[in-house]
Amino acid sequence: MSRIVLYDTTLRDGSQRAGISFSVADKVRIARRLDQFGVPYIEGGWPGSNPKDAEFFAAMREAPLRQARLVAFSATRRAGVRCEEDPSLKALLDAGTEAVCVVGKSWDFHVTQALLTTLEENLRMIGETVAFLKARGKEVIFDAEHFFDGYRANPAYALACLRAALESGADWLVLCDTNGGTLPDALAGVVREVRAALPGARLGIHCHDDSGVAVANSLAAVQAGCTMVQGTINGYGERCGNANLCTVAANLELKLGYSCLPPGALAQLTELSHFVAEVANLAPREEQPFVGRNAFTHKAGIHVSALMKNAAMYEHIDPAAVGNRRRVVVSDLAGRSNLHYALGERRLTDAQARSLLEQVKGLEYQGYQFEGAEASLELLAEEVRGRYFTLEGLRILVEKREEGGATAEAVIKVRVGQRVIHTAAEGNGPVNALDAALRKALAEVYPGIDRVRLADYKVRVLEGSDGTGARVRVLVESTDGRRTWGTVGVSTNIIEASWQALVDSLVYYLWKTGVPVHAPAGAATPGVE
Repeated sequence: MSRIVLYDTTLRDGSQRAGISFSVADKVRIARRLDQFGVPYIEGGWPGSNPKDAEFFAAMREAPLRQARLVAFSATRRAGVRCEEDPSLKALLDAGTEAVCVVGKSWDFHVTQALLTTLEENLRMIGETVAFLKARGKEVIFDAEHFFDGYRANPAYALACLRAALESGADWLVLCDTNGGTLPDALAGVVREVRAALPGARLGIHCHDDSGVAVANSLAAVQAGCTMVQGTINGYGERCGNANLCTVAANLELKLGYSCLPPGALAQLTELSHFVAEVANLAPREEQPFVGRNAFTHKAGIHVSALMKNAAMYEHIDPAAVGNRRRVVVSDLAGRSNLHYALGERRLTDAQARSLLEQVKGLEYQGYQFEGAEASLELLAEEVRGRYFTLEGLRILVEKREEGGATAEAVIKVRVGQRVIHTAAEGNGPVNALDAALRKALAEVYPGIDRVRLADYKVRVLEGSDGTGARVRVLVESTDGRRTWGTVGVSTNIIEASWQALVDSLVYYLWKTGVPVHAPAGAATPGVE
């Protein structure tokens, strides 16, 4: 099995994405997770460009990585400046890494218009920089910037840039599609021509996604002869991003028969993707191939019916291979198969499934959505609502002063069996106060309720043309520290919709944990004043 080397540049190229600002601690955490995952090269940043990257490399020297090679990045020496006198190269050496990556221009247009130097001087800059670093014992990876644009414009000069690096001792020659404008067939053709021109050179590929084909280009380059792929986790990067290493790695191992990760690592791919998104403070992209929440989510009834017979009918791989899982959601597009699958061990008769499906479709017509509210669907199927408590009354007061923010107080009265509990709580808004008051009331009878907390709260306006009187949908995600579940509420009153979702959240927890029921049947609706 052929080996492909993965080179991660999330901490440099990935950090150039708008909206990402890694702290030094963030970078250390990601580097250690990538090392644990099994990525062989981790590019940490450009130590000569900012104090943060210099501090990161200093921190990493104190506690080196276990198996990965940490890489420091820089440009070639400046035009007219000796390598020994170039401050960027001094900072590169000060980073103390065994491997370094040097970027150099390979497009004559950039040499004359961006560097404002001659083509001959640029070749000297590349060769002398590589030789300077090799003389100091470094593994040198040479990134040929704008290589494919340069090759189209002046193939002889683009190849001369690669030769200058190779003849000076570069260990890797990486061909960069920096502007992301090259398509797979053209890119693969150029890689094959470079292989023929430079036999024996170890080639890498670095693609940007401006044409939406960074992953396809990376795979095409591998099939044409590249043995290193540079990219970022989740495809983070400037403009449209870089090649997504999550997608690249899965395709290399599962589709093309290459080896690029240690045995068993691929099953941790989804966890890695979500970890990096969390540290970057970005929501995971749900439709992302292989690792996205929706990558193996099925909604159409005809699909689910076939899926229950054989998952291969609508899944190209086993989700577990990349650490993901299959989901079946229930909506107005669902069939009975969706219900049977989603409700699992609760075996519905066909008559029960038809009845429940009609309820679901009717509720979705009103604006309910059960795709992210599986707990509400289970409560609907089991008719659990109203068993644990009923609402006697609810009043919410909001106070806004000229100075300072608004505060809210919720006064609530609930009945649990024969007992009426009347209490109040404050919050920074009406929903926060409502949540606090309901928990406070129920904790007197159901003390375990304190384990539940809100993990997420979303509001969507369903009919914007109705202005402030529009119907809204509230989706609540709750957790007890072990499990996470979603519930939903819909109303023209945001407090009413929030109440529905909050009640479902707490009732679901009580029901799933086997708490005894103390309330009479028959749910009441809140009177919001």
